[in-house]
Amino acid sequence: MTAAPPRTAREVRLAAVPEGLPSSEHFAVVETPLPEPGPDQVLVRNRYFLVFPGLRTLVGKEADGLPLPPLREGDTLFGPAVGEVVTAPAGSHLRAGDTVVHLLGWREYALVPAAGCARADDTLPDPVAHLSPGSAAYGALTRLAEVRPGDTVFVTGAAGAVGSLAGQIARLLGATRVIGSTGSPEKAGRLVAELGYDAVVLRGAGPVADQLAQAAPEGIDVLVDTVAGEQLVAALAAARQGARFALVGTLSGQMSAERTDGGAPVEIDAFRVVLKGLSLRGYSGADHPDVDGEWTGRFGAWLRSGEISFPHTRISGIDRAPGALRDMIEGRHFGAVVVEL
Repeated sequence: MTAAPPRTAREVRLAAVPEGLPSSEHFAVVETPLPEPGPDQVLVRNRYFLVFPGLRTLVGKEADGLPLPPLREGDTLFGPAVGEVVTAPAGSHLRAGDTVVHLLGWREYALVPAAGCARADDTLPDPVAHLSPGSAAYGALTRLAEVRPGDTVFVTGAAGAVGSLAGQIARLLGATRVIGSTGSPEKAGRLVAELGYDAVVLRGAGPVADQLAQAAPEGIDVLVDTVAGEQLVAALAAARQGARFALVGTLSGQMSAERTDGGAPVEIDAFRVVLKGLSLRGYSGADHPDVDGEWTGRFGAWLRSGEISFPHTRISGIDRAPGALRDMIEGRHFGAVVVEL
């Protein structure tokens, strides 16, 4: 039976807009009265929420043009969450006790518009897997840079939330060789030992282009890029004829102390793009609304068969959430970062 909600609940707010990279002091965990649900609102007790890199850009001072609303001083943070319905409006498709997915994380209890809640069925064996951002990797590898049998695939930011799934997905879709990049020797070892990467380019261990040329002497066919910057340039130099590049993120900009807009300017050799007949496209889930359902079905089947894993770090307690964001920015975690309430 679902317990009655408390009179107050905690949430994480932006206490001050950072000048550079956000730290714990830029956030505050506050206790606030729990308002009564409106006629079309669902009261959800959150169980887990995702700490995602896009928050770095949303709390910046140059967040115009983003697909999500920027965060201002005093705003409560938000993001993907999994929770349990406490109360639902009459006539709703939801019932108390249902597990749901929504976008009002970073709080213990959320008042969510009924239309903004999706019931989480048992397609995935663990409810927290609904917070996986793997649909972006899957969409990139099936819609923009379709993997073909025998392909060599390069995944930048391979130890991150998207990258840690992208390499596994590429292999399941037929890639023969999968190469990743990361900035940590420990993570490099885990990418090979746990996720099946064939080789890893280590940032800070010499020019990325030289390492990639050694790891893929015959070039690469597909790029899933979550970083941009030097790694995108190196991938262009290593591209085979007709290579397909899918740009999924810009971590080099989002995690920069100098930039607050998430931008990642990079100089591209347009002549090489033309000469090699490359395709270079940015992936947006909004452009491919059919991907989420398809991904969830395949992800669930792969998880149950043991063909894929969902690398993630669970952080216990909302009090530790601001520190988890900073740790993610500093690259201290492997895979996705999830706060468990």
